[in-house]
Amino acid sequence: MTLDPTLLAAFAPTGVLRACINLGNPILAGTDAESRPVGISVDLAGALAKRLGVALELVVVDAAGKSVEAVTNEAADVGFFAIDPRRAATIGFTSPYLLIEGFYLVRNESPVTSNADVDRAGTRVVVGKGSAYDLFLTRELRHAEIVRAPTSPAVVGTFIETGCEVAAGVKQQLAQDVASLSGYRLLDERFMVIRQAMGVPITRGEAALTFLTTFVEDMKREGFIEDAMQRHGITGVSVAPARA
Repeated sequence: MTLDPTLLAAFAPTGVLRACINLGNPILAGTDAESRPVGISVDLAGALAKRLGVALELVVVDAAGKSVEAVTNEAADVGFFAIDPRRAATIGFTSPYLLIEGFYLVRNESPVTSNADVDRAGTRVVVGKGSAYDLFLTRELRHAEIVRAPTSPAVVGTFIETGCEVAAGVKQQLAQDVASLSGYRLLDERFMVIRQAMGVPITRGEAALTFLTTFVEDMKREGFIEDAMQRHGITGVSVAPARA
C-alpha cells in the first residue's frame, strides 16, 4: 500500500510509529519472561506499523492516565484506551475493538450485595487513578467516596490496606488479584462495559483517525483480535461488533 506522505507523517512524524502500551491493564498487555511487552495491544501496534511501512517503537507505561498523557502530549503517536468523553477532548478514538466488563469487589462479610448498594454515604470505592472506570464512577456516583490508587494493579492492595468498602476495576484483574486470598467476592453484575479502542492525538487530523478506524475494523473482520486473544490466553472479554 502506498500512503499519502501527509498521512504517513501524521502517524510517524519522527520516522517510526511510537505506540503507547499500558501494562496496567492485563487484558491488553503484560510482559514475558524476559520483561518484554506482549499482548493484544502490542500485536495491534505491530500490525499497524507494518501497514504503514514503518518501524515500531513501544512507549511503555503502567497506568491508563499516563497513556492518555503520552498521546495527548504527542510523546506517542497512537495508544490503546477505553473510550471516554473526557479523553475525547485531546484524543480521537476509533470504533471499539474489545468490550471489557467493570465489576465491584467486596469482602465476604460486606452488606453490599448489589451494585445499587455501592452508592451510599460512608462507602469508599477504590479505583485506579485516571482509569476508564475512575472517570465513569466519578460522574455516576453521587454519595460514595472515590479513593484513587496510583494504578489499576494497585487497586486491590489499596483496598485491603486502607480498609475501604469496595474495589472497582476490570473483572479479570480483580479476580486474579484475590485468587490466592480468602474472604473476598465479586458482585454478580457489571457496573459498566468498557469500550476499548485505539486513539491518536486529535491534532493529527481527521484523515489519520479515519485510517486508524478502518484499520481497527479490518482487524476485527479478519479475526486478528480473536486470534490475539487466543494467543495470549485472554478470556472473559468479547470482540466488539464490526461496523456494517
